[in-house]
Amino acid sequence: MSVMRQFFRPLAWTLAVTALYAGVAVLIGMTSESSTRAATTERVVTDRLTGLALYGFDPVAYFTEGGPQQGADSYELSWAGATWRFRNEGNRDAFMQAPAVYEPRFGGYDPVAVSEGIPTGGHPSIWLIHRERLYVFHSERNRATFAEAPAAVIEKAETHWPQIRNQLVP
Repeated sequence: MSVMRQFFRPLAWTLAVTALYAGVAVLIGMTSESSTRAATTERVVTDRLTGLALYGFDPVAYFTEGGPQQGADSYELSWAGATWRFRNEGNRDAFMQAPAVYEPRFGGYDPVAVSEGIPTGGHPSIWLIHRERLYVFHSERNRATFAEAPAAVIEKAETHWPQIRNQLVP
């Protein structure tokens, strides 16, 4: 009996830890690409725990500072069902004046996945600006696919987006 306990006790511990990590991964959106279909139901991808769009990154900073910069809680704005954070008052004001210019296209959903009819949330650290619009991607592979033929991906994504958007909660 003690040999059985020596075998099953570590196995049970390993299974428990694996389940815990899997649960945390689902909560923070770090799941595999195939399992992130409809990872969220909002029209703007938001962090489920905080309600922050772009996980708290400043959407204006992609344009003004050349990449993702963490926003501050002292410069927040509620827009499109999410809380947006900014690095400074000027970025917040710029967003307020023209949110369609600065928000990620397709609400922060990966345009390659959207082009396939799948609402898969993008990650703010995997991004690209094309024709003065911000796009965020679920994976480096999807960003590379987009970069090869952005017009084709956008055209296909735009045909799927109205149906996907209507299924998402405003």
